[in-house]
Amino acid sequence: MKNSHILIIDDEATLRKTLARILQQAGFDVTTAENAEQGIAFLKTSVFDLIFTDLRMPGIAGLEALKFIHAHHPNIPVVLFTAQPDVNSAVEALRHGATDYLLKPLMPEAIIERTKTILKAQKRENRKREIALQIVALQAELKTLESQLETNEAPSPVIETERYLKRGPIVLDLHAHRVAVDEELLALPPTSFDYLLVLMRHSPNVVDFQTLVAEAQGYAAELREAQELSKWHIHQIRQALEKGAQKTGLLINVRGTGYKLVAD
Repeated sequence: MKNSHILIIDDEATLRKTLARILQQAGFDVTTAENAEQGIAFLKTSVFDLIFTDLRMPGIAGLEALKFIHAHHPNIPVVLFTAQPDVNSAVEALRHGATDYLLKPLMPEAIIERTKTILKAQKRENRKREIALQIVALQAELKTLESQLETNEAPSPVIETERYLKRGPIVLDLHAHRVAVDEELLALPPTSFDYLLVLMRHSPNVVDFQTLVAEAQGYAAELREAQELSKWHIHQIRQALEKGAQKTGLLINVRGTGYKLVAD
């Protein structure tokens, strides 16, 4: 759990720096943000294992930041803290995906212990997801092999059933929202999974930015907005494919138009 990367979002400089120092001394890597806007920007360029955020801040409030984080990064645990306890806000925070809700002042020993507990549980959940995806990939391969034996035919490069979608080495489990490449489990947020699903369904054709957003997220976006939205999710997909499964060149950026997946 040491070297886990933690993001702290708080507009109060003294508390932000103190909390960062406590966690750094405990062996964690820490990034701090003075408001939710800055914290969300960090999430677009860095990977975090845990987020601490104040509930009441100028600009985007902690609860709104929580909603954004949970929508785009559902697997990152978020702990909210506040100096003004409110049962309703605590319930609302937990309802929107908060892992915990703490009251100021934050005691160093309690913070370190809670951090270790959350990260340990998160590591266990991540491993469970990895095992589940490996099982899905193996089941898909077994299904393909059984089909080949029954028909005594060469494998088709494109396999699509009610549950599974396959393009080249990539297998999607449409029911469990899981992805594997060459039997290797890849971690991919739910929305990015939907973007990959759209690209695979259209592969090897180009999918323009607005179509990509419309089919993956279900709403019409202006061209500029669609470019920005798809850019982040394509980054997530490309990072997973290239770093996790060592597959390069599968996702191609067609400048000014959109993206295409070439997996076969």
